[in-house]
Amino acid sequence: MERKHGPYTIKSSECLHRDEFVEVWLDEVVRPNGEPGRYATMRMRPGVAVLALDSEGFVHLVRVFRYAVGKECVEVVQGMIDDGEEALEAARRELSEELGIEARELTDFGLVDAVTSQVFSPSRVFLARGLSFGEPDRESTERMRPVKVKLDEAVRMVE
Repeated sequence: MERKHGPYTIKSSECLHRDEFVEVWLDEVVRPNGEPGRYATMRMRPGVAVLALDSEGFVHLVRVFRYAVGKECVEVVQGMIDDGEEALEAARRELSEELGIEARELTDFGLVDAVTSQVFSPSRVFLARGLSFGEPDRESTERMRPVKVKLDEAVRMVE
């Protein structure tokens, strides 16, 4: 069944792959200029990203191998929101699981959606402060190491 999608008309839509993390779709479309085309998209479950900042100005990140880019990356704590879970709960859970950190204060910086041309991957971003440290409780598939750097150095790392 044809349907409008912004300036596009979707003629047909087929799910090529679906698992617990992602769906991959292939749409036959009519582009805004009237030409036929195809559009492949990925839909990820909503997630959270948490920047943990301690009282001495250090940020607590993770170093983890990312399959898609084929290398280790230094990142903020992140993960998917479980069914029935609020974003704030997910942020607390991920911070505790990945780094063993509890935060007295979590500030919601809003929703971001990176790589929007082909990927739907909304992520709510939080700043964690008032940190206390314990032992992480990572999932068996997670292989990561903690990284502690000054905030200004962390900013330089992504420039």
